Amino acid sequence: MNPLRAASVQFQHLPGDKKTNLAKIRSFVARASAENVDLLVFPEMCITGYWHVRNLSREEIEDLAEPVPDGVSTEALLTLASENNITIGAGLIEKGDDGRLYNAYVVAMPDGRTVCHRKLHTFISEHMDSGSEYTVFDLPDGTKAGILICYDCNIGENVRSTALLGAEVLLAPHQTGGCDTPSPRCMGAIDTELWKNREDDPNAIEAEFKGPKGREWLMKWLPARAHDNGIFLIFSNGVGLDDDEVRTGNAMILDPYGDVLAETWKAGNDLVVADLDPAIRKMCTGVRWIRSRRPELYEQLAESTGRERDTRHVRFSREEEG
Repeated sequence: MNPLRAASVQFQHLPGDKKTNLAKIRSFVARASAENVDLLVFPEMCITGYWHVRNLSREEIEDLAEPVPDGVSTEALLTLASENNITIGAGLIEKGDDGRLYNAYVVAMPDGRTVCHRKLHTFISEHMDSGSEYTVFDLPDGTKAGILICYDCNIGENVRSTALLGAEVLLAPHQTGGCDTPSPRCMGAIDTELWKNREDDPNAIEAEFKGPKGREWLMKWLPARAHDNGIFLIFSNGVGLDDDEVRTGNAMILDPYGDVLAETWKAGNDLVVADLDPAIRKMCTGVRWIRSRRPELYEQLAESTGRERDTRHVRFSREEEG
């Protein structure tokens, strides 16, 4: 790994308005360029919009979807990457060659290369499929990077597998926080009026962003993903009203010890920047722990317990399961 200046973005996308969302991305790219950023990470499905998609028909989702890398949005990202000498990652809906629709994350690099990760645990729509491959690739400077989208990061095996494939930096785009979930101590809905009144009462909405529906929930598990695997983790997220839920932003960058290098809890669009020093990974806890693994003990990790369910069922079901 080489020294790398990374930036994480939180911004409020407009549902279905790719033109406006790409314009916001351009403005952040200009800001990142002024700060000499090498790697710029945007949120999950920020180009197409996210939460409203759960209510769309297949035909409506197909109208939003694009091929990768030949779609208009990927081409726009490639142009921005080349013009600003920045590697840029952003999420959208991919229309695959197989005719399927995917929650995808595209990374466009200044040298003209693209990488695309398909979310492994897609639940936003019954019309969209999950990917089945991990994504690890070389950044222009030779640093190994991986991608996991939102729920992908919740499953510890996914992060460990990505690290075992050589990832030194993990791009972690999300649309989370403020979610109404079946788990009683996991996030919870935020009153949309707090967001609408954020300029008059910023303390009220920022308290929610910092609290158990936002940062406090993230800090229960996100640092462990970085620490246990000895990786830098770039967490990017939506912020503000996303259909009928409020995303909590909390864009942050963590080092391989799980310590926060940069973060924001601003109730609005924002960007945070941090310098990733490869020396921190040398002899760090996670790297040493991976070296101490005994793979012969872990066969059961790849075996079904019989309790596995489709991600959509687990995410939305209120049924109590053992």
